[in-house]
Amino acid sequence: MEEEKIFNKKITRRDFLKKSAQTGIGVGIGLSALSTIRIAHAEKKGEVVISPMTFIVPRPTLEVMDDYNLIVPREMGYFKDMGLEVSMETGPDGMASTKFVHQNQADVGYPSPGILTASIDTGMDVILAYEMMIGSVWHLVVREDSQIKHPKELAGATISVWDISWRTIVDPLLAELGIPLDSVEYLTAGPQWGQAVQQGQADVALGWLALDVQWEAVGMKMKFFRGTDFSEMPSNGYAVRTADLKDPAKRELLVKFMRGSSMGLHFGRFNPQAAAQMTYDTYPGVREQMTPEIALESMRQLAHSYVEGERRGLGYGAFVPEGWQKYLDIIYKIDQTKRHLKVDECITSELVAEANDFDRARVERDAKNFKLNSTWKDIKTRGPFF
Repeated sequence: MEEEKIFNKKITRRDFLKKSAQTGIGVGIGLSALSTIRIAHAEKKGEVVISPMTFIVPRPTLEVMDDYNLIVPREMGYFKDMGLEVSMETGPDGMASTKFVHQNQADVGYPSPGILTASIDTGMDVILAYEMMIGSVWHLVVREDSQIKHPKELAGATISVWDISWRTIVDPLLAELGIPLDSVEYLTAGPQWGQAVQQGQADVALGWLALDVQWEAVGMKMKFFRGTDFSEMPSNGYAVRTADLKDPAKRELLVKFMRGSSMGLHFGRFNPQAAAQMTYDTYPGVREQMTPEIALESMRQLAHSYVEGERRGLGYGAFVPEGWQKYLDIIYKIDQTKRHLKVDECITSELVAEANDFDRARVERDAKNFKLNSTWKDIKTRGPFF
């Protein structure tokens, strides 16, 4: 198979924001869930062996608040201390999060459960090794004046999506709600999928966590039915090649990457403004789209869900197998997979304990001692990070 080239397919944040303002588009975790790490050859820098790694997302831009858990360990030197040099790139589509991992072009992806299970069902050698959030990231979005008062009332609705592949996300949600799949229609509206609901071309749009803040920033006010209120199914996480877990050297690099993510999440709990400042200052496009207050709230919504496993005493990156079992049962029942996949084919907790093995006191001390600049020192959070 001819190797696909993926690292040069990007659009500028300015171009994307211009389109966002015109269409009401919002980006972030949802498009990530619809991403990918390539371990290159290690290079010695002084006495430290540095292993370059690339994190790839399928969304057309990196300039969002979602990946603060990777920005923090990069800026605070945690990755460097572990011998990692992590760069971040965009990928061409959602399937890149598993396809390029399977093809050995990347080492970690960020797929949604739908992309992950479809990939495993077709024989790809991938498995989720780090859960970014427990519970559903997905929201269903209607106009503020909509007569739809609960997601259970969606029978007969027209559902707006960017691409028809998003149906692999929506159909299981509908099935979980008890809505016949043949009772709804889909409108493929591209980047104007949210605007299509605003203009009355569709009744409901697929949304996700923190999209409300991003759409509000460009003048779109909608009613969001939050997935955690009506769904028990899982969300996206970090996928790896199953074979790499059996290779000690590759496995150790993956552990270090996951550990860096855990350190970034932990830092953000103790000084969210600092984590937001680092991410905000990294991306000029975020500064064009969001005020610091909106950026912090966008990050807060994500962060509160990212740390659910830690709140439950399970650790960062932990899984809840019961939610995965329910999801696998549903997607098999609605013929999304040919096989009735098993939980242990799709997720593994073998890296989670090691990903949580870091000096928490050091990270908390670093967070406490971080000096906020004049822009961030007086900004307050709207809700909890713990």
